Amino acid sequence: MRFKKLNTLTPFDWFLIIGIVTMNVVYSVVAGEFDILGSVAGISGVICVVLVARGNILNYIFGIINVSLYAWISFKAELFGDAALNAFYYFPMQFIGWYIWITKRESEESVTIVAKRLNLKQRIVLAILSVTLVVAGAYMLNLFNDPQPLKDSATTVLSVIAMFLMVKTYMEQWVLWVIVNIISVAMWIFAFAAGEDHSMLMVIMWLFYLSNSINGWISWLKLSKQERSRD
Repeated sequence: MRFKKLNTLTPFDWFLIIGIVTMNVVYSVVAGEFDILGSVAGISGVICVVLVARGNILNYIFGIINVSLYAWISFKAELFGDAALNAFYYFPMQFIGWYIWITKRESEESVTIVAKRLNLKQRIVLAILSVTLVVAGAYMLNLFNDPQPLKDSATTVLSVIAMFLMVKTYMEQWVLWVIVNIISVAMWIFAFAAGEDHSMLMVIMWLFYLSNSINGWISWLKLSKQERSRD
């Protein structure tokens, strides 16, 4: 398979990629050690989401690297929900997503997919379903004495739904990613305060994810408008 129409990244995309590399180098110098696991996870993750924001199918290559390492880092930090989510959902979805996106490209030689939007009825259903599942998940986690049931339920449930919308190329995924990223930044700040390994690099990574999710929201609004104009 050969891709000829490789869409160009924007200056902001390059800012995010160069920024995460720079921040990892700076952190390594300040910390006096090079955290290769955390650095590769962070850098591959940011490249992945930047490519997602561009609607670029090559994101899944970096996604495989990121979710594999992030699952291990989360497991070591005893964030078992995040570890399971990445290992048993995000990882296989990288391959499923690649397969589906291949069929939704602008052309046979393009890496850029065609974005879609939910209609008003679908958005209402999405909102009700999301809130219901988050509350139900929080209730279940509370029964197992989870210290932060609402936070854990929200990140897990919204991530699952957002990933599904991403694979199906719906723009509304970005609303959920913004929420998930805000919660995840707070989660890793708490982990850093508790002295967990790799946690500061994860804070940096999620801050870049948050910036990119806002950028992706704007980008996919344009991509989905282009698709509507074709209809």
